[in-house]
Amino acid sequence: MTVQQSARTVAADLLARRDAAGTSLVADAAAVAEAGYAMAQRFHSGGKLLVFGNGSASTDAAHLAVEFMHPVIVGKPALPAIALNNDIATVTGVAGRRGFADVYADQLRTLACPSDIALAISADGTCPNVYAGVIAARERGLLTVLLTGNSGADGRLADHLLVAHDTDPAVVKEVHVTIYHLLWELVHLLLAEPAVLLLAKQDTAAVPA
Repeated sequence: MTVQQSARTVAADLLARRDAAGTSLVADAAAVAEAGYAMAQRFHSGGKLLVFGNGSASTDAAHLAVEFMHPVIVGKPALPAIALNNDIATVTGVAGRRGFADVYADQLRTLACPSDIALAISADGTCPNVYAGVIAARERGLLTVLLTGNSGADGRLADHLLVAHDTDPAVVKEVHVTIYHLLWELVHLLLAEPAVLLLAKQDTAAVPA
């Protein structure tokens, strides 16, 4: 086998892994749709998106925030979104005084309103500060969405758990990008039909506690 043939074989194997992860995401379409619907309801009610993650996930958080704030598709409305990891002064200030595990929870306690959305990203599902942020958000009454990988997270931690079904961090990250792009599209599609969101809100209010 030549070097070129070997490279083609490796490339085919790598693409096949991504195909399997993508197919698994198709099977989770209902979960993605439910999360997008819930997010659209919060935006429709005046809420904002607070998104966060560590390392490469922090760049995903920044990516998602700017897409909501400055849509690349002409004609789509800007929606309020903040990446909590973007403010390095606040992150390092909290980390220096209270510890790194509290850098997102502290901001959420101060910045968040119950009508808001907290979207957390943790590829391996083992980020204490991300989890602390989700818990703080739930205590404040926010809608919580957690993107994680196959290594997992407690499904009871967030209102919506969206899983990239792979253990390779690179594949997980790629699937996460697809998931949050889907959420962005779903939110905008639903906000274009406010009557649907209003009807759902009325139906929810009518259900006995």
